[in-house]
Amino acid sequence: MIQDIMPGTEEKLMEGPQAAYVGIDPTADSLHIGHLVSVMILKHFQNCGHKPFALVGGATGMIGDPSMKSAERNLLDEATLNHNVECLKAQLSRFLDFDSDAPNKAELVNNYDWMKDYSFINFIRDIGKHITVNYMMAKDSVKKRLSRESSEGMSFTEFSYQLMQGYDFYWLWKNRGCILQLGGSDQWGNITTGTELIRRMDGGEAFALTCPLIRKADGTKFGKTENGNIWLDPERTSPYEFYQFWLNVADDDAEKYIKIFTMLDRGTIEGLIAEHREDPSQRILQKALAKEVTVMCHGEQAYENALEASRLLFGNVSAEAFRRLDERTVREVFAKVPSFDVSKEALPCGVMDLLAVNTAIFPSKGEARKMIQGGGVSLNKEKVSSIDRQITSDDVINGHYILAQKGKKNYFIINIL
Repeated sequence: MIQDIMPGTEEKLMEGPQAAYVGIDPTADSLHIGHLVSVMILKHFQNCGHKPFALVGGATGMIGDPSMKSAERNLLDEATLNHNVECLKAQLSRFLDFDSDAPNKAELVNNYDWMKDYSFINFIRDIGKHITVNYMMAKDSVKKRLSRESSEGMSFTEFSYQLMQGYDFYWLWKNRGCILQLGGSDQWGNITTGTELIRRMDGGEAFALTCPLIRKADGTKFGKTENGNIWLDPERTSPYEFYQFWLNVADDDAEKYIKIFTMLDRGTIEGLIAEHREDPSQRILQKALAKEVTVMCHGEQAYENALEASRLLFGNVSAEAFRRLDERTVREVFAKVPSFDVSKEALPCGVMDLLAVNTAIFPSKGEARKMIQGGGVSLNKEKVSSIDRQITSDDVINGHYILAQKGKKNYFIINIL
């Protein structure tokens, strides 16, 4: 999980409990799984007795970090930032202990609190004089941005970002005893600006540790799908979709991810990898990974629901379990199956009419009758046992739809409008 580490960091951590922090950009009201690498490192730190700080950049979020970006980002207003900060803390609480009486309980801090009253004149006089432009220009994040032919340049606003992030480190070092900053490898330049500021201003010592930016085995960006980011907010990415993301990763990626995104011990992980390699078709590694991360992010019940939803396609879920699933999950599972619209005024009606007249699931009542009598038709995962069965509003799930199944693999959504 470590990409770069400043000399002396490991020795300092072995001296006893230390305080470390990760900065999180609050430009959205949810974390996505790209954030999880540094959050997991914070979790490990807390488990080992160190004190974690999660810093949300209420001030720096109003500016935008040029690291690895090709264009300047949109700036957010204060109300939006405050909303985002509250949402992020709720999500972080799933990983970090903020509420116990332990001396190393996690703390959430917002750099807006110490930047809001800092005047521009005082900042450039007190802080700016310690870091030269030459030093700032030498950072990769700045050089890459300026060297791009298509770049429209970099505003002074963004150029000042590393100075503000450096001051965050200095403030936490001086006021909270925070000696280490963690982050993704693209943050190395910004983090070391902070250690340099601490050295130049107070002659203090601080440290830096970065984790690798995760890529998929094929070189594409981790955590992205055709629908966009995989978010931790269940309203943005449902637990079912979240579970499916981990379940469908490649074998090589699963071996890497299970070490990074779970708290399983080394022996357990090595055992799972060995078992998986014996029969990759069983996807043992992916199933373990998907379970661990989904439970950690969304809880046991959300995992069980995602598991039930996954079983839907293979017919191994009871009618009772199917009715417990929320509509969004069911529609995600069956997003690509044929659908038909039926007016609620058409109910009640006979099952034969529903399947062969009101919809085209069967081309004729004769074919529908034959398959029902052969036990090959189900509604809402419940076998239709009689051709005289009446379909009423009680059969409509959540007042919106009925799931029809013809044979083992042919599904249809009947929308009741």
